[in-house]
Amino acid sequence: MSRRVGGPARLPAGGDIRWTPTEPAASVGGMEQQDIWDAETAEQYDTPGQGMFADEVLRPAVDRLAALAGTGAALEFAIGTGRVAVPLTERGVPVTGIELSPPMVEVLRTKAEEAAIPVVMGDMATTGAPGEYTLVYLVFNTIANLLTQDEQVSCFRNAARHLRPGGRFVVELWVPELRTLPPGRTATVCRSEPGYIGLDTYDVVSQHVVSHHFRFDESRQARLFRTPHRYVWPAELDLMARLAGFELETRHADWDGAPFTADSPSHVSVYRLPA
Repeated sequence: MSRRVGGPARLPAGGDIRWTPTEPAASVGGMEQQDIWDAETAEQYDTPGQGMFADEVLRPAVDRLAALAGTGAALEFAIGTGRVAVPLTERGVPVTGIELSPPMVEVLRTKAEEAAIPVVMGDMATTGAPGEYTLVYLVFNTIANLLTQDEQVSCFRNAARHLRPGGRFVVELWVPELRTLPPGRTATVCRSEPGYIGLDTYDVVSQHVVSHHFRFDESRQARLFRTPHRYVWPAELDLMARLAGFELETRHADWDGAPFTADSPSHVSVYRLPA
């Protein structure tokens, strides 16, 4: 399951990987987003040419967003290190960003100056940016970083406040994979490959999932990076949009426009304000 992830943190001495559920996954470690996206994470976030930075992943997203922006300006919620904003700006679309993490913006500044890509510091649910936009976008599952339903609804309303009539809000998000949970269990392996295991732990009451990213080599030590999320069903996302005045315009399984089906692991949803 693709998530917005960054650099790992080291496990306690000994490196044993054991997980015993003693409390809901949502409260594991009391994790706060502003603490997760620190300088170490920002330094290791970019993977040029690989993963979410691979051309076959990034180019279709930039193409679609450029087409949706048209001749207007775009606002990116959680702009991060500029993975999407930098190539979108190079396509001639003026981009402004909102970002919670100063270290992530510091990395962005090595690629583009403030005059080229202005950034307002703050959270995407409440922070305002100057100007009016034809497009607001929130990619790579990042709306799930807002850990309550109220915050997620506020994010939609914040997008609506920034858009001109007829403007669009684009959300890229994974589809909850609860079908992979064994009966009576609250954890599942989401991905496994040489040197990496991803484990998701679920609280189905609060709709929280904590992703545990284990990276290891031939030694006994492993590194762990954890990220908390609130998962959202597509129908729930559509209701959030309606509460903010949007209508669902299109939903596809990816940026290339593949049909969205019951087996799609993710979706790209385009919401539009009335003209």
